[in-house]
Amino acid sequence: MRARRKTPGGKCQRRVSTKSTALSARPESSIQTISFGSNDFAIPNNSTVFSLIQPTGKLHLGNYLGAINVWKNISDSNDNSNTKILFGTADLHAITIPKPASELRNYRLETIASLLASGLDPNKSIIFHQSQIPEHAELTWILSCITGMGYLNRMTQWKSKSNLKSDTNSIDAIMSVNSGLLFYPVLMAADILLYHSTHVPVGDDQSQHLELTRHLAEKFNSTYSSPNFFKEPKTLFAPTKKILSLRNPLKKMSKSDPDPFSCIYITDDPKVISKKIRKTVTDSIQDRFYFDPIERPGVSNLINIISGIQKKSIHHVEQDLLSSNVNDHKSFKDYATEVIINELAQPKKIFEQLINDKPYLDQIINQGNEKARAIASKNMLNIKKCIGLD
Repeated sequence: MRARRKTPGGKCQRRVSTKSTALSARPESSIQTISFGSNDFAIPNNSTVFSLIQPTGKLHLGNYLGAINVWKNISDSNDNSNTKILFGTADLHAITIPKPASELRNYRLETIASLLASGLDPNKSIIFHQSQIPEHAELTWILSCITGMGYLNRMTQWKSKSNLKSDTNSIDAIMSVNSGLLFYPVLMAADILLYHSTHVPVGDDQSQHLELTRHLAEKFNSTYSSPNFFKEPKTLFAPTKKILSLRNPLKKMSKSDPDPFSCIYITDDPKVISKKIRKTVTDSIQDRFYFDPIERPGVSNLINIISGIQKKSIHHVEQDLLSSNVNDHKSFKDYATEVIINELAQPKKIFEQLINDKPYLDQIINQGNEKARAIASKNMLNIKKCIGLD
């Protein structure tokens, strides 16, 4: 059969090649850590920025500093460019661990309200629900047909969610896991590639999934003889390091933590925030407070939070603590408490207004869904041409 050449603009008219590709080492240019006070938030024109967050209800401080602030800064920095910016809820990912329908509905709405309350502007970015764009699931199936089980077996996140060791690779272990968890990275790859995303802001715990996404982009291009149809997206890491549990600073902050004092939500009252910070695990070292995540994980976590909120380097925060005469744990925690309460006052106020205005939230969601669907359906037509499903 005669091969047909790919036409410009992400369109494809070629037929399948059986040649396979191996996962190759990626250049450093595939990964970028954004810096405070830099121009890193400015994305090149004609790019596509894409990221989703699981709808698990109100956002906590880790979500706020590690994801949403980055999304907001990217949106604000690229308002007048030709760059497409898409953010939303990963509600298909959320059902890998089933929950009551009423709970998921509330979580989806609360997540959108939290995004808007945190400063995300629907006029600058497309805000939508993943589940309302059927092409996400369609591309997941297409990509799963070229995904080796060996790659999925090596993913560590499904193992951690299933309480398995990261080096687990036995058939018995896989047999005990829901297939949704195992194929989670393929759905994530489909999310990203469906929009021909060029930049993906994520946490460092998602870096392995982004590596698989780049591999599948390359594998699709090779399998269907379509060089450069899918571009390999760049990973954008937030300037703020991972926010850890207040009660156990050896693990990340999480809504699922059974200790209610481990996590600060953007909707917490000032008195609640103050109480949680007072109960934060630190250490017995007095006089000086400095960043040392190995020896002083609790103190370092609070310094990291202050750094993320104030958009200052860790070193700058350390100098501020010295100049402010913070010389004992009470004054250190009081300092952190004031910074956090001041930062979250506005998002909390706006969230409480939005969550009681469901018609407005529905309007924003419907508009975002419509815009995202228009892009996705057009791109899917070209994907199907590559495969021969047109």
